[in-house]
Amino acid sequence: MMIDDDADDHEIFELALSQVDASIKCEFANDGVSALEQLTSGAMPKPDYIFLDLNMPRMSGKQVLTEIKKHDQLKNIPVVVCSTSSESIFENEAKALGASAYMVKPSSVRELVQTLKNFFPKV
Repeated sequence: MMIDDDADDHEIFELALSQVDASIKCEFANDGVSALEQLTSGAMPKPDYIFLDLNMPRMSGKQVLTEIKKHDQLKNIPVVVCSTSSESIFENEAKALGASAYMVKPSSVRELVQTLKNFFPKV
């Protein structure tokens, strides 16, 4: 699942993911409020990973991460916080809140494909 308020980021992520493994299905949410509704409603299967944008309206990525870690059915899903910032303070905050990883948003699809291969190695 990808939670990001930028539709272009959704499109780029989906394109890169299809190049990593075309069989991987990704759900998208435009903000943290709707993401939490999707995740807790039982309307979709539990994702293997959550890729979470740090800066979003309505509910920040940090707030979403905090809420995810409060839910018994969600707290063990690895959350990868995604940001345009490479400052270590943001990475440290995300990991302190329970993020499994911190990813600086790559500047190209090719870079994103390489990064995603670390999360979805071919079996």
